[in-house]
Formats: sequence, C-alpha cells, structure tokens
Amino acid sequence: MIGRVLVFILMLITNISQAQKVNFTKADTYQRHTELVWDVKDVNGAEYFRIMRSTDNLAFTAVKTLTTKQYMDFSSSNKLDTSYYFIQALNGLNQVIAVSDTIKAAEYVMSDDQLMDMVQKYTFRYFWDEGHPTSGMARERNKSGDIVTTGGTGFGIMGILVGIENGYISRSEGVSRIIRIISFLQFADRFHGVFPHWMNGKTGKVVPFSQYDNGGDLVETAFLMQGLLAARQFFDREDGSEKAIRQIITKLYEDVEWDFYSKNNSGVLYWHWSPNFAWQMNFPLRGYNEALIVYLLAIASPTHAVPATYYHGGWASSSSYKNGNTWFSHKLFVGPAYGGPLFFAHYSFLGFDPRGIRDKYTNYFDNNRNHSLINRGWCIYNPYKHKKYSASCWGLTASDNPTGYLAHEPGTRDNGTIAPTAALSSMPYTPVESMAALRCFYFDEGERLFGPSGFYDAFNGNQNWVADSYLAIDQGPILVMLQNHRTGLLWKMFMKNPEIQPALDAIGFVKDLSATDDDGYSRGVRVYPNPASGSFDIIFDQDDQLPHHIEITDINGHVLSKLINGIGQINRVEMAGLSYTGIIFVKLMYKNQMIVKKVMLY
Repeated sequence: MIGRVLVFILMLITNISQAQKVNFTKADTYQRHTELVWDVKDVNGAEYFRIMRSTDNLAFTAVKTLTTKQYMDFSSSNKLDTSYYFIQALNGLNQVIAVSDTIKAAEYVMSDDQLMDMVQKYTFRYFWDEGHPTSGMARERNKSGDIVTTGGTGFGIMGILVGIENGYISRSEGVSRIIRIISFLQFADRFHGVFPHWMNGKTGKVVPFSQYDNGGDLVETAFLMQGLLAARQFFDREDGSEKAIRQIITKLYEDVEWDFYSKNNSGVLYWHWSPNFAWQMNFPLRGYNEALIVYLLAIASPTHAVPATYYHGGWASSSSYKNGNTWFSHKLFVGPAYGGPLFFAHYSFLGFDPRGIRDKYTNYFDNNRNHSLINRGWCIYNPYKHKKYSASCWGLTASDNPTGYLAHEPGTRDNGTIAPTAALSSMPYTPVESMAALRCFYFDEGERLFGPSGFYDAFNGNQNWVADSYLAIDQGPILVMLQNHRTGLLWKMFMKNPEIQPALDAIGFVKDLSATDDDGYSRGVRVYPNPASGSFDIIFDQDDQLPHHIEITDINGHVLSKLINGIGQINRVEMAGLSYTGIIFVKLMYKNQMIVKKVMLY
C-alpha cells in the first residue's frame, strides 16, 4: 500500500493523464525467473521504464530502469519466490508519466520436460523474432545486420517446424515464413545450384566469407537442404500454399549440382567453388567432421548425384577416419582424438536419424554418444584446472570466447570456454548428462547466461565472462535436438523423404541389430522422461516394433502395472498412485524375446 501511495503522489505531481497507462503484453513466470514485456502505445513521451518489485504487494523497490520494453528478473535463490511487479514509464526528466497494473508472479517447480520446453520456446525466438525482416532467413548472429547464413537458415527452418509442433506459432504463420524464405532462395545467388555461406538478406547477393570464398559453399548448402527436405515432408497438406512449398523445395534440391563439386569427377567432393577463383580454396571434403550429410544428400540427388563410391573413397578415405581408441572409458569408433568439437555430433544429424543403423565403420548414434561422453569426461578430468568445469558443467565446441571465436575441443583448444549448445544438442545421445548440464546452466549460471533468445553463446569461468551473442549455428541445434529427444520430429520428417533410404542402401548402411544401451538393454524403444516423476511415455521408433504385452516391475520382479490392449507407438504410463520411488523395469514382451528398459522414478 505504501508503494502505491507514493506512486499516486508522483502521478499527481507530474499531472499524469488517467488515459496514459503501461500495458503488460507478457508476464511469464518460471522456476527462477519472470519475464515481463509491455507496451506504451497510449503514452506520450515515455523514454525510460522503471521495474518495481515487491514480495508482499505492499513495499515496492525499484529493481531496474531500462530504455527497452522487456525485462527478465531472476530470483536470487533456488527457493520458490512469489513477487509482485508494476512498471513506471518515465519522461526525459525522470518523471513518472504512466504506470501499469500490478501483476503477481508465482514460481513453481519445473520438470525436466517443462525446462526443455522453456529453453526451446526462448531459443525459437532467435529464428522467429530475429529473422531477417525481408527474407526471413536466419541472421549469422544477433549483431550481423543484413548478413544471413545459409546453414543456419537450414537449422532455423527445422526450428520453425518445432515452433508449429509445440504451439509457439500457428501452422499458417509457419507456412508464411517458409514461403518467404524459399521465395527469397529462388532468386538469391547460386553457383551451380549451390548457395554461398553468407548472403545479404535484402538482396540475396553473396557476402564473401573470406578472400577467396565468394561462391558456392557445399557444406552450408547441405545444411540448408537438410532443413528444407524436413519441411517438405512436414507440410503435407493439399492446399495451394503447402503444395507450393513442396514444389519449390524439390526444385531447389534438384538444382544443386553436387556432381559439379566433384572437381571433374575426382572421387571426392569439394567444399567451395568461386566464379572468380575457381577451386583456389582447395578443400576436399574428407572426414571425419561435420560434413557427412553432404555425401548423403549428394548420393541421394535425383538430378546431380555422385556415385555411392564417393562415400567410401572420398568422405571416409582418410587414414584418420577410423579411430578405435578409448578415452574416459568410452570408445570412439570414428573421428579425431577425443572426437573433436561436439558440433561434429550435431550438424549432420539434425535430420539424419542415426539410430539403429550402421555403415562399415560405426553406428553413428553410438559414436555420437561416446563422443559426447568423452567431451564431458575431459571437462571432469579438467587437466588445465579451468573454473566451473564439472560433471554437470561441460561441453566444448565451436563458439565465441573472450578473445574471439574458436572450435573448442579437448586438448590444446580448451581455453576454459563452455558453450551450452555442446551439451544440450547432445540430449538425444546423453539425456541424463545433458539434462544435468541444462539444469546447471539455468539454475547456477542462468542469471547471466539465459537471455531473451535462450542461452547466450558461451561463458568462461576463468575470466568471469559471458557472451552477449547468439549464433544461428549454435541456437539451431539446441532447438532441433531437444525436439528430436522429446518426439523425434525432425528425424521423422527428414527420413520420410523418398530419396534418403535408397542412398543409405547404396552406401551400405544396414540395420544394427547388436545396438545396445550402455546398461545392456536393447534399443528401438525409449522411455521419456527418464528419470520420471508420476508418469512417463514408452515410445517405439517404428510402428512395426510394438510388443504384445508390457509389464512394469520393481527391482524384485513384483508387477506394478501392465499394458496389454491398445499398445501404440506412444504409451503413457501413470505411476503417481503407486507411491513408489526407485528403479523400475519396463519389460516389453514379444513372441520370441523380451526387451527391458530401466527407469528411475522419483
């Protein structure tokens, strides 16, 4: 009441018109923070905004004065807070000219799934709210102006599908944005069907990435096509707009001259070609790195395919492709020492689903999982004694750092910089370890690290530094891979494209019947969330994997629940009424076998 009286007096002193009012357009509360957004369309002369907060709705304290109309307020502890807020609009003389109503913000305990959804919802804004206003393309970073990125836009297109699926935007809104993007792409610079790394988001003209890199970038184009092909399957309705999306995407994919980038049928694909400098960049695409998707899409092309022999004789031809060494108790089957930066495990697998299949070298899901665990193991080992590193604070990959940008990885390129995208984008591979990292980044570091578009790019404990940047190629994998973990959406959409399976067959990918989790239980089915509280879903990767009977037992074999009739690809199990905590087993009964999954209830 005291705070309100003071505001009333100030309003009288400054002759505030009763018609002038600050209006909240958003007031969302989560565990540990509240986000306030407001407008002042009916207020004349507002230059500053003062956020007033109270814990009892009586005594209010000014917590911040801003020039923007958005504020995220983090609570000071991990206890659940209830706060009250109102906004004062100030003129250039610092006089109050309008106020808002008071709103109540009550924090609540968030489940793992709610936390992931929150992170996705915020991260989605990078592509939706910050997309280029002319083209809809993803900006290279939040401060790049008209420079848009080809690969990052591919990630962002998949992010738009997530936004529709999760209800952040409507399907019609998503359709409109995709049409804007692909309409721009039809007339943007291409070099034998291949887009440049960077473009001007207004004109579509190439922006040189480096001195000789002012032409086509095959890797960035593959990342874009991965996203476009996922969208082609997602927008499957028969109305004119969605038909047009499918037709334009098909034409964009068929226009890519993958075979031209073989440099006269050399047996390997090349990253760059320039109309001014031809092959001067001279970068043959040999693995292992982030570019596996290039070869998959090139071999799959219906118009400009390269032979499947390019996969083995080009992509996998390096003597260092296969590894076989073990670090921190985890074997790396392919890749450089320690696996390299973690984006190797993400970029090619945003759409390409590596589960349950293998080529002659490895099961890439297993390799990506072990790569992630090795990366985490290095951070736990922490030979350079960097601050912040721990079992729950880990993840080295390419990102900004206090002095610039670097592809951080275990070894000499570890300078103490952790990028949230590393651990979070590995969520499908390491759900327990990545969820622990998400909770650490948000609850321990979130006041500085979590912003309006999700987690900032990176932080460095040695220098008490937190980036103020967002990068499309780091935000995109977070948004997409969390969704692949939660529902498998992008994996399903991309793999539905009819060109993909024949290409995998030609390369020599086969079902990996020996694939197992680290605890020895067969895959093909997953339990989500795990650990779980109250309820969980049993999810089958394919509808031909359904058992005839499911039993839930405790560690002593006592049956807690059964599912017999109506088993589908997604099955909800309610355990709240049993008052049981601890380890349980989900037993899937087939005609000739039983598959078991271990679940932790808390």
